[in-house]
Amino acid sequence: MSIYGLLAPKGQSGFGYGSTAEEVTEGLSLAGKTVLLTGCNSGIGHEALRVLALRGARVVGTARTLEKAQQACALVGGQTVPLACELSEPESVRGCVEAVKRAGLELDAIICNAGVMALAKLEKAYGYELQFFTNHIGHFMLVTGLLGQLAEAGRVVVVSSSAHKMAPRAGIEFDNLDGAKGYNAWSAYGQSKFANLLFAKQLARRFNNDRKTANAVHPGVIRTNLQRHVNPLMSVVFGISGPLALKSIAEGAATGVFVATRPELAGVSGRYFADCNLAEPRRDADDPALGRRLWDTSEQIIARLS
Repeated sequence: MSIYGLLAPKGQSGFGYGSTAEEVTEGLSLAGKTVLLTGCNSGIGHEALRVLALRGARVVGTARTLEKAQQACALVGGQTVPLACELSEPESVRGCVEAVKRAGLELDAIICNAGVMALAKLEKAYGYELQFFTNHIGHFMLVTGLLGQLAEAGRVVVVSSSAHKMAPRAGIEFDNLDGAKGYNAWSAYGQSKFANLLFAKQLARRFNNDRKTANAVHPGVIRTNLQRHVNPLMSVVFGISGPLALKSIAEGAATGVFVATRPELAGVSGRYFADCNLAEPRRDADDPALGRRLWDTSEQIIARLS
Protein backbone atom coordinates (compact mmCIF):
# COMPACT_ATOMS: atom_id res chain seq x y z
CA MET A 1 0.00 0.00 0.00
CA SER A 2 1.26 3.49 -0.89
CA ILE A 3 1.52 6.36 1.58
CA TYR A 4 -1.49 7.99 -0.06
CA GLY A 5 -3.45 4.75 0.24
CA LEU A 6 -2.78 4.68 3.96
CA LEU A 7 -3.99 8.25 4.44
CA ALA A 8 -6.87 8.49 1.97
CA PRO A 9 -10.33 8.46 3.59
CA LYS A 10 -13.00 5.92 2.76
CA GLY A 11 -15.91 6.99 0.57
CA GLN A 12 -19.67 6.70 1.02
CA SER A 13 -19.53 3.00 0.16
CA GLY A 14 -17.29 2.30 3.13
CA PHE A 15 -14.38 1.53 0.83
CA GLY A 16 -11.79 3.73 -0.80
CA TYR A 17 -8.43 4.20 -2.47
CA GLY A 18 -6.63 1.65 -0.31
CA SER A 19 -9.33 -1.05 -0.34
CA THR A 20 -8.47 -4.40 -1.91
CA ALA A 21 -10.55 -6.86 -3.91
CA GLU A 22 -10.52 -9.25 -0.96
CA GLU A 23 -11.79 -6.54 1.36
CA VAL A 24 -14.67 -5.45 -0.87
CA THR A 25 -15.88 -9.05 -1.17
CA GLU A 26 -15.36 -10.05 2.45
CA GLY A 27 -18.45 -11.88 3.69
CA LEU A 28 -19.89 -12.33 0.19
CA SER A 29 -20.65 -15.76 -1.22
CA LEU A 30 -20.52 -15.91 -4.99
CA ALA A 31 -21.42 -19.58 -5.09
CA GLY A 32 -23.67 -20.27 -8.06
CA LYS A 33 -22.50 -17.14 -9.89
CA THR A 34 -20.59 -17.19 -13.18
CA VAL A 35 -18.32 -14.31 -14.15
CA LEU A 36 -16.43 -13.86 -17.42
CA LEU A 37 -13.21 -11.88 -17.07
CA THR A 38 -10.86 -10.77 -19.84
CA GLY A 39 -7.12 -10.48 -19.25
CA CYS A 40 -7.08 -13.03 -16.44
CA ASN A 41 -3.42 -13.95 -16.73
CA SER A 42 -1.68 -10.93 -15.22
CA GLY A 43 -2.01 -7.81 -13.11
CA ILE A 44 -5.38 -6.79 -11.78
CA GLY A 45 -7.07 -9.35 -14.03
CA HIS A 46 -5.30 -12.21 -12.32
CA GLU A 47 -6.05 -10.78 -8.89
CA ALA A 48 -9.73 -10.44 -9.83
CA LEU A 49 -9.69 -14.05 -11.05
CA ARG A 50 -8.19 -15.20 -7.75
CA VAL A 51 -10.61 -13.29 -5.53
CA LEU A 52 -13.73 -14.17 -7.50
CA ALA A 53 -12.77 -17.86 -7.39
CA LEU A 54 -11.94 -17.53 -3.69
CA ARG A 55 -15.49 -16.28 -3.03
CA GLY A 56 -16.98 -19.27 -4.82
CA ALA A 57 -17.74 -17.92 -8.29
CA ARG A 58 -17.19 -19.95 -11.43
CA VAL A 59 -14.86 -17.71 -13.42
CA VAL A 60 -14.51 -17.87 -17.18
CA GLY A 61 -10.97 -16.55 -17.43
CA THR A 62 -9.84 -15.37 -20.83
CA ALA A 63 -6.36 -14.47 -22.05
CA ARG A 64 -4.68 -13.90 -25.39
CA THR A 65 -3.95 -17.64 -25.70
CA LEU A 66 -5.56 -20.72 -24.24
CA GLU A 67 -2.24 -21.70 -22.68
CA LYS A 68 -1.99 -18.41 -20.77
CA ALA A 69 -5.59 -18.73 -19.60
CA GLN A 70 -5.01 -22.31 -18.46
CA GLN A 71 -1.88 -21.37 -16.53
CA ALA A 72 -3.64 -18.48 -14.80
CA CYS A 73 -6.65 -20.58 -13.86
CA ALA A 74 -4.47 -23.41 -12.56
CA LEU A 75 -2.73 -21.01 -10.20
CA VAL A 76 -5.91 -19.91 -8.42
CA GLY A 77 -7.83 -23.18 -8.16
CA GLY A 78 -11.56 -23.07 -7.58
CA GLN A 79 -14.09 -23.27 -10.40
CA THR A 80 -12.49 -21.80 -13.48
CA VAL A 81 -13.04 -22.14 -17.22
CA PRO A 82 -10.02 -21.01 -19.29
CA LEU A 83 -10.67 -19.66 -22.78
CA ALA A 84 -8.65 -17.86 -25.42
CA CYS A 85 -9.79 -14.37 -26.37
CA GLU A 86 -7.31 -12.21 -28.25
CA LEU A 87 -9.22 -8.95 -28.42
CA SER A 88 -7.34 -7.66 -31.46
CA GLU A 89 -8.31 -10.76 -33.46
CA PRO A 90 -12.00 -10.93 -34.39
CA GLU A 91 -11.89 -14.68 -35.02
CA SER A 92 -10.54 -15.26 -31.52
CA VAL A 93 -13.29 -13.10 -30.00
CA ARG A 94 -15.95 -14.93 -32.01
CA GLY A 95 -14.44 -18.25 -30.92
CA CYS A 96 -14.70 -17.22 -27.28
CA VAL A 97 -18.34 -16.18 -27.73
CA GLU A 98 -19.18 -19.49 -29.38
CA ALA A 99 -17.38 -21.47 -26.67
CA VAL A 100 -19.45 -19.78 -23.96
CA LYS A 101 -22.64 -20.43 -25.90
CA ARG A 102 -21.75 -24.09 -26.55
CA ALA A 103 -21.10 -24.59 -22.84
CA GLY A 104 -24.53 -23.10 -22.07
CA LEU A 105 -23.04 -20.69 -19.55
CA GLU A 106 -25.33 -18.03 -18.10
CA LEU A 107 -23.19 -15.07 -17.09
CA ASP A 108 -23.94 -13.09 -13.97
CA ALA A 109 -21.21 -10.60 -14.83
CA ILE A 110 -18.79 -9.75 -17.62
CA ILE A 111 -15.70 -7.79 -16.57
CA CYS A 112 -13.94 -6.19 -19.55
CA ASN A 113 -10.48 -5.82 -18.05
CA ALA A 114 -7.85 -6.58 -20.70
CA GLY A 115 -6.17 -3.90 -22.75
CA VAL A 116 -3.04 -2.26 -24.11
CA MET A 117 -1.70 1.16 -23.10
CA ALA A 118 0.26 4.04 -24.59
CA LEU A 119 1.90 2.29 -27.53
CA ALA A 120 5.02 4.30 -28.36
CA LYS A 121 4.35 4.30 -32.08
CA LEU A 122 1.28 3.90 -34.24
CA GLU A 123 0.27 0.27 -34.62
CA LYS A 124 -2.83 -0.98 -36.36
CA ALA A 125 -5.20 -3.92 -36.43
CA TYR A 126 -7.42 -4.38 -39.47
CA GLY A 127 -6.77 -0.78 -40.47
CA TYR A 128 -7.62 0.77 -37.08
CA GLU A 129 -5.37 2.20 -34.37
CA LEU A 130 -4.50 -0.75 -32.15
CA GLN A 131 -5.50 0.67 -28.76
CA PHE A 132 -8.95 1.67 -30.01
CA PHE A 133 -9.38 -1.66 -31.75
CA THR A 134 -8.20 -3.82 -28.83
CA ASN A 135 -9.58 -1.91 -25.86
CA HIS A 136 -12.92 -0.95 -27.39
CA ILE A 137 -13.81 -2.87 -30.55
CA GLY A 138 -12.64 -6.22 -29.14
CA HIS A 139 -14.69 -5.79 -25.98
CA PHE A 140 -17.66 -4.38 -27.90
CA MET A 141 -17.67 -7.48 -30.08
CA LEU A 142 -17.33 -9.78 -27.08
CA VAL A 143 -20.04 -8.20 -24.94
CA THR A 144 -22.61 -7.71 -27.69
CA GLY A 145 -22.00 -11.29 -28.77
CA LEU A 146 -22.72 -12.52 -25.25
CA LEU A 147 -25.76 -10.42 -24.37
CA GLY A 148 -27.97 -13.47 -24.93
CA GLN A 149 -25.97 -15.29 -22.25
CA LEU A 150 -26.29 -12.50 -19.70
CA ALA A 151 -28.43 -13.38 -16.68
CA GLU A 152 -31.67 -11.57 -15.95
CA ALA A 153 -29.85 -9.28 -13.52
CA GLY A 154 -26.45 -9.63 -15.16
CA ARG A 155 -23.82 -6.93 -14.93
CA VAL A 156 -21.35 -5.62 -17.49
CA VAL A 157 -18.34 -3.87 -15.97
CA VAL A 158 -16.02 -2.08 -18.39
CA VAL A 159 -12.59 -1.08 -17.12
CA SER A 160 -12.06 2.45 -18.37
CA SER A 161 -9.60 4.88 -16.76
CA SER A 162 -9.28 8.44 -15.55
CA ALA A 163 -7.09 8.68 -18.66
CA HIS A 164 -10.35 9.00 -20.61
CA LYS A 165 -9.94 12.71 -19.83
CA MET A 166 -6.84 12.67 -22.06
CA ALA A 167 -8.95 11.81 -25.09
CA PRO A 168 -9.14 14.46 -27.85
CA ARG A 169 -11.47 17.40 -27.30
CA ALA A 170 -14.01 15.79 -29.63
CA GLY A 171 -13.92 12.67 -27.48
CA ILE A 172 -13.71 10.27 -30.40
CA GLU A 173 -11.97 11.30 -33.61
CA PHE A 174 -14.22 9.38 -35.96
CA ASP A 175 -12.27 10.66 -38.97
CA ASN A 176 -8.96 9.45 -37.53
CA LEU A 177 -9.64 5.98 -36.16
CA ASP A 178 -6.71 4.70 -38.21
CA GLY A 179 -4.33 7.30 -36.79
CA ALA A 180 -3.36 8.51 -40.26
CA LYS A 181 -4.12 12.17 -39.42
CA GLY A 182 -1.87 12.12 -36.38
CA TYR A 183 -0.97 9.88 -33.49
CA ASN A 184 -0.13 10.58 -29.86
CA ALA A 185 0.30 7.61 -27.53
CA TRP A 186 -1.56 9.04 -24.55
CA SER A 187 -4.28 10.79 -26.54
CA ALA A 188 -4.98 7.52 -28.39
CA TYR A 189 -5.03 5.59 -25.12
CA GLY A 190 -7.37 8.21 -23.65
CA GLN A 191 -9.64 7.87 -26.67
CA SER A 192 -9.83 4.10 -26.22
CA LYS A 193 -10.68 4.50 -22.54
CA PHE A 194 -13.28 7.16 -23.35
CA ALA A 195 -14.76 4.71 -25.85
CA ASN A 196 -14.96 2.13 -23.03
CA LEU A 197 -16.86 4.65 -20.93
CA LEU A 198 -19.23 5.68 -23.72
CA PHE A 199 -19.89 2.00 -24.50
CA ALA A 200 -20.86 1.20 -20.91
CA LYS A 201 -23.20 4.18 -20.72
CA GLN A 202 -24.82 3.48 -24.08
CA LEU A 203 -25.26 -0.19 -23.17
CA ALA A 204 -27.00 0.93 -19.97
CA ARG A 205 -29.38 3.03 -22.07
CA ARG A 206 -30.10 0.08 -24.33
CA PHE A 207 -30.89 -2.09 -21.31
CA ASN A 208 -33.65 0.51 -20.82
CA ASN A 209 -34.18 0.14 -17.08
CA ASP A 210 -34.03 -3.65 -17.33
CA ARG A 211 -32.49 -5.44 -14.34
CA LYS A 212 -29.31 -5.81 -16.36
CA THR A 213 -26.72 -3.12 -15.69
CA ALA A 214 -23.62 -1.68 -17.33
CA ASN A 215 -21.04 0.52 -15.61
CA ALA A 216 -17.50 1.74 -16.18
CA VAL A 217 -14.68 1.86 -13.64
CA HIS A 218 -11.32 3.52 -13.12
CA PRO A 219 -9.06 0.96 -11.41
CA GLY A 220 -6.46 3.50 -10.34
CA VAL A 221 -2.88 3.91 -11.45
CA ILE A 222 -1.04 0.64 -10.87
CA ARG A 223 2.41 -0.49 -11.91
CA THR A 224 1.69 -3.64 -13.93
CA ASN A 225 2.89 -5.04 -17.25
CA LEU A 226 0.31 -2.76 -18.88
CA GLN A 227 3.12 -0.19 -18.73
CA ARG A 228 5.46 -2.36 -20.80
CA HIS A 229 4.97 -0.11 -23.84
CA VAL A 230 5.56 3.27 -22.18
CA ASN A 231 8.74 5.20 -22.80
CA PRO A 232 11.69 4.84 -20.35
CA LEU A 233 11.06 8.25 -18.76
CA MET A 234 7.51 7.29 -17.83
CA SER A 235 8.81 4.00 -16.40
CA VAL A 236 11.08 6.02 -14.11
CA VAL A 237 8.12 8.19 -13.05
CA PHE A 238 6.06 5.09 -12.24
CA GLY A 239 8.96 3.67 -10.26
CA ILE A 240 9.45 6.80 -8.16
CA SER A 241 5.76 7.46 -7.53
CA GLY A 242 4.92 3.87 -6.63
CA PRO A 243 5.60 4.02 -2.88
CA LEU A 244 3.99 7.46 -2.67
CA ALA A 245 0.72 7.12 -4.54
CA LEU A 246 0.38 4.16 -6.91
CA LYS A 247 -2.07 1.42 -6.05
CA SER A 248 -1.05 -2.17 -5.50
CA ILE A 249 -2.45 -4.82 -7.80
CA ALA A 250 -4.80 -5.94 -5.00
CA GLU A 251 -6.10 -2.38 -4.69
CA GLY A 252 -6.34 -1.96 -8.46
CA ALA A 253 -8.61 -4.99 -8.76
CA ALA A 254 -10.99 -3.72 -6.09
CA THR A 255 -13.27 -1.33 -7.99
CA GLY A 256 -14.07 -3.69 -10.87
CA VAL A 257 -14.78 -6.55 -8.50
CA PHE A 258 -16.80 -4.22 -6.25
CA VAL A 259 -19.09 -3.12 -9.09
CA ALA A 260 -19.45 -6.67 -10.41
CA THR A 261 -20.42 -8.25 -7.09
CA ARG A 262 -21.79 -5.96 -4.39
CA PRO A 263 -25.52 -6.61 -3.79
CA GLU A 264 -26.25 -2.96 -2.96
CA LEU A 265 -25.38 -2.03 -6.56
CA ALA A 266 -28.25 -4.05 -8.05
CA GLY A 267 -30.01 -1.75 -10.50
CA VAL A 268 -27.25 0.87 -10.53
CA SER A 269 -26.42 1.40 -14.19
CA GLY A 270 -24.76 3.84 -16.55
CA ARG A 271 -22.39 5.16 -13.90
CA TYR A 272 -18.65 5.63 -13.49
CA PHE A 273 -16.82 4.40 -10.40
CA ALA A 274 -13.37 5.07 -8.94
CA ASP A 275 -11.98 3.87 -5.62
CA CYS A 276 -15.15 1.79 -5.11
CA ASN A 277 -17.35 4.89 -5.12
CA LEU A 278 -19.31 6.87 -7.68
CA ALA A 279 -17.15 9.36 -9.55
CA GLU A 280 -17.64 12.04 -12.19
CA PRO A 281 -16.25 11.50 -15.71
CA ARG A 282 -15.66 14.24 -18.25
CA ARG A 283 -18.84 16.08 -19.11
CA ASP A 284 -19.44 14.71 -22.61
CA ALA A 285 -19.38 11.12 -21.33
CA ASP A 286 -23.14 11.48 -20.84
CA ASP A 287 -23.81 12.75 -24.36
CA PRO A 288 -26.31 10.21 -25.77
CA ALA A 289 -25.70 11.32 -29.37
CA LEU A 290 -21.97 10.63 -28.99
CA GLY A 291 -22.73 7.27 -27.40
CA ARG A 292 -25.09 6.32 -30.24
CA ARG A 293 -22.58 7.40 -32.88
CA LEU A 294 -19.83 5.29 -31.33
CA TRP A 295 -22.20 2.31 -31.09
CA ASP A 296 -23.26 2.64 -34.71
CA THR A 297 -19.65 3.08 -35.87
CA SER A 298 -18.58 0.03 -33.87
CA GLU A 299 -21.30 -2.08 -35.46
CA GLN A 300 -20.23 -0.89 -38.90
CA ILE A 301 -16.60 -1.78 -38.18
CA ILE A 302 -17.58 -5.27 -37.05
CA ALA A 303 -19.82 -5.74 -40.10
CA ARG A 304 -16.91 -4.90 -42.38
CA LEU A 305 -14.68 -7.35 -40.51
CA SER A 306 -17.22 -10.09 -41.17
